[in-house]
Amino acid sequence: MVMTRYGIVATEHPLASRIGAQILEQGGTAADAAVAANAALGVFAPMANGIGGDMFAIVYEAKTGKLYGLNASGWSPAALNPEFLKGKGLNNMPQSGMQSVTVPGAVDGWDKLLRRFGRKRMANVLAPAIRYAQEGYPVTEIFSTYWVACERMLRRDTNAARTFMPQGRAPRPGEIFRNPDLAWSLKQIARHGRKAFYEGEVAKRILAKSNGLGGAMTAEDLAKFSSEWVEPISTTYRGWTICELPPNGQGIAALAMLNLMENFPLAEFGAGSANAFHVEIEAKKLAYADLVRYVCDPKFNKVPMAGILSKQYARERARGIDMARANCQVDAGEPPPMGTDTTYLCVVDAEGNMVSYIQSNYNSFGSGLVPEGAGFALQNRGGLFSLDPASPNVLAGHKRPLHTIIPAFMSKGEVRIAFGIMGGWNQAQAHAQYVSNVADHHMNIQAALEAPRFTKMTFPGCDVMIESRVSPTVREKLASKGHQIELRGAFASAVGGGQAVMRDCGTGTNYGASDPRKDGAAVAER
Repeated sequence: MVMTRYGIVATEHPLASRIGAQILEQGGTAADAAVAANAALGVFAPMANGIGGDMFAIVYEAKTGKLYGLNASGWSPAALNPEFLKGKGLNNMPQSGMQSVTVPGAVDGWDKLLRRFGRKRMANVLAPAIRYAQEGYPVTEIFSTYWVACERMLRRDTNAARTFMPQGRAPRPGEIFRNPDLAWSLKQIARHGRKAFYEGEVAKRILAKSNGLGGAMTAEDLAKFSSEWVEPISTTYRGWTICELPPNGQGIAALAMLNLMENFPLAEFGAGSANAFHVEIEAKKLAYADLVRYVCDPKFNKVPMAGILSKQYARERARGIDMARANCQVDAGEPPPMGTDTTYLCVVDAEGNMVSYIQSNYNSFGSGLVPEGAGFALQNRGGLFSLDPASPNVLAGHKRPLHTIIPAFMSKGEVRIAFGIMGGWNQAQAHAQYVSNVADHHMNIQAALEAPRFTKMTFPGCDVMIESRVSPTVREKLASKGHQIELRGAFASAVGGGQAVMRDCGTGTNYGASDPRKDGAAVAER
């Protein structure tokens, strides 16, 4: 772990972490550093995130001890509905192209974070990202690999190919990549704030792209959008309080998993044991069945959050976990009625303020579309809507889709931890495993990230991906229970990469951790 009395920024790119640390050194807050680091990541890792995507954050305010949630996920265009798509011959929700694009929420999220918790102006925090976009930077190994995998998709859009493959191909490790068009967009935001993106020159370029491809987005869709402050949801686990953001995100599934896991003696089973993995895998299936059945934009359908998070409901569902056999077909439960591609980074400053922050285009380079001269890809979050009229996540105008990206926060006594782990549907199940590593197995925040993980990206079936560091004996025991093991590398990208920062409020010491499955680093303020 990185340890210091001063601030720490942990991201998946060392230069982005350093940029955030510099903002702290210049008197910025954790929120200032988070926005600066995220803007830089949009330059360094344009396939994973950028101003064409969405973001979510949990902010811990040291002076009050309060948590604040920010949902900056964009809505669908008002005219984008099942009938609109059927009129274009589409019977399923497209996963790329203009009809998969929702309004990007990240820039409005930046604005709200800085206004409420920042000390720096937008121009100050965007300056490092603008510099790197103009001057260029050497592409890292992992991001080059992601880039190369997207070459075919990028070639489908002239602007995308020109922006991200200036030599006719993706940049290789160590090659210098420049993005002057993105520098232009960031300068517009630096000078004119969020209005540049939602009502000004950047908005005009987004709308021109949409109109040219028969999209539904209008100037009003952009101008009327506003991210929202929300109340985090939580559960308890072995004396820790675990916090996530409420739907439309999948964070509730991590909490539901933990409630299920709490019914089994995982500490007694031992870290990395077959029984511990079995319980976690089975809990994932149960929690995700409810996730898909119930979670959506709560403004359109009531989500039974209190019922899903009920400890009694978890006890009843946990009875369905057979310790001898994997369940290959798990159905959603009936919660009791009760009252009411991606980048993750986290920051703790010297005062103890913390930000758990996640941002994404969804798929690599999102929709695959780049507005002319803008330098960023538009997200494809609309791909997560359903066209099934019976689904609570059915497409509708100005509705937010079910979201995969989730920041997290946990606390016990004087200890506060901001953490997150990337990877689509991997995220909630990875969060639950991380919490168990800390709470059940007493790992420090770095060891908890490094520990071998599983992931099950599908919903039905008994297939599960497991890292090769899990012993053959454990894998054999899991297979004997009916799990269909798909072996991945020792530190596999499939199980996601994460970051964490911790504050011991009693001593005033800050700690940072960075997952070796990514190119990142936890960097301390000097």
